[in-house]
Amino acid sequence: MTHRCTRALLVLLLLVAVVAALTAAQRPAGILHLVSAAFSFAAAGFFPALVLGIFWKRATGLGATLGMLAGFGVTLYYMTRTQPWLRELVYDIPQELPVTELWWGIEPISAGVFGVPVGFAVIVVVSLLTPAPAAETARLVETIRYPRLPG
Repeated sequence: MTHRCTRALLVLLLLVAVVAALTAAQRPAGILHLVSAAFSFAAAGFFPALVLGIFWKRATGLGATLGMLAGFGVTLYYMTRTQPWLRELVYDIPQELPVTELWWGIEPISAGVFGVPVGFAVIVVVSLLTPAPAAETARLVETIRYPRLPG
C-alpha cells in the first residue's frame, strides 16, 4: 500500500471517529442504534476495499480510496435523509415533517446495505480505468493472501 493510500485511510478513519463522537454527543438514540449505524458506516467504508484489496490483484489505491468515500457517502446520505433526528441536524428540516421514503423499506441504521455495493462498484470501475498496481504491490498482496509462517 502506498504512503498516499495509507494517509487517506487514516484521514477517513479520523473522519469516521469525529462523526461518531459528534453523533454520540447528541444522544439522539439508544446505544444499540448508534452501534448499528457505526457498523453500517464501517461496512460501507472498509469492507469492499479490504476484500478487493486482498483478493483482486487489479485493485488500485485510488480505486480503494474512491470506493471507500463513495460507500461511506451513500450510507451517510441515506441515514441523513431517512433518520428524523439526523435530518433535522444536517438539513435543518423539523422532525415533525414526513421522513423521506425508505428505499425498499430498509431502516436507516442498515444503510450500509446500499453503501457496500456502491463501494465495490466504484473500486472495480476506477481500478480498471487506472494503471495496474506495480509488481511490488502485487507481491505484497500475495504475501498477505498466503503468509509464510516460520517453521
